[in-house]
Amino acid sequence: MSLSARGQAQAKAAAVRVADLGAPVAAVVSSPLSRCTATAEAVCAVAGGQVYLEPGFIECDYGEWEGCTFAEVRQRWPGEFREWMGSPVVAPPGGESLRQVAARVLPAAERVRSAYPGKVVVVVSHVSPIKLVLRDALAAGDELMHRLHLDPAGISIVDSWADGAVSVRTVNDISHLPPR
Repeated sequence: MSLSARGQAQAKAAAVRVADLGAPVAAVVSSPLSRCTATAEAVCAVAGGQVYLEPGFIECDYGEWEGCTFAEVRQRWPGEFREWMGSPVVAPPGGESLRQVAARVLPAAERVRSAYPGKVVVVVSHVSPIKLVLRDALAAGDELMHRLHLDPAGISIVDSWADGAVSVRTVNDISHLPPR
């Protein structure tokens, strides 16, 4: 699915915000799904860098729940939804558990850190992968996954150092986005 007109405006606004941060962008690493790659290309056009695709940053596979709102899932699969909300090892019917998503996202994040030590890298991904990176950076529990809200084209900044230390500078900054 491609970006809507609103999504294109959000991508451009996020790209301008990244450029305004002032640090040279070494790379833009993106989920290979089309909305992310379009956003990554917008970032490169304004802030520099080159797009590299990383399949580890693909969104959670929600299986039979794909395309449904939480309200629809709650109504159609109440028991399964309750179990999924209560445990990171429970997967939606035909989908992935959060533990399975973490098993590919966290190594992908480490590959990016290792490939670009001391450099600014923009990662363009989806809600669940970004939440997992933030959860680990904050040394938070799995509860964070259902308590943290992330907006489309929101910017979160995580600094990392060679010794493994991390610092979360920004979470879900949307000050650059046009009003709804």
